[in-house]
Amino acid sequence: MAIKITDDCINCEACEPECPNNAIYAPEESWRFSDGTTMSDDSEKEAVSDEFFYIATDKCTECRGFNEEPACAAVCPVDCCVDDEDNVETEEELIAKKERLHA
Repeated sequence: MAIKITDDCINCEACEPECPNNAIYAPEESWRFSDGTTMSDDSEKEAVSDEFFYIATDKCTECRGFNEEPACAAVCPVDCCVDDEDNVETEEELIAKKERLHA
């Protein structure tokens, strides 16, 4: 399951530098697969939020292969980094995604 940032976000930026996949973006900022990964796809994808930080679901691995727990959730002062029930993935799928992002 990917992580999402709820609208309780205070835009403190604590989570952004913690993400090993560079999957966290500022409001209105477009995202790319190539940001912080070995993927060559540098086409811009539309921002998911224009009000608060957001996680590009296609890049979120819940920190599998990097940390024991999602790093964003561990540092969030308002606990707004939570499981995204709309994007459920198995452990195997998350590890495979990590391997695609960091081949």
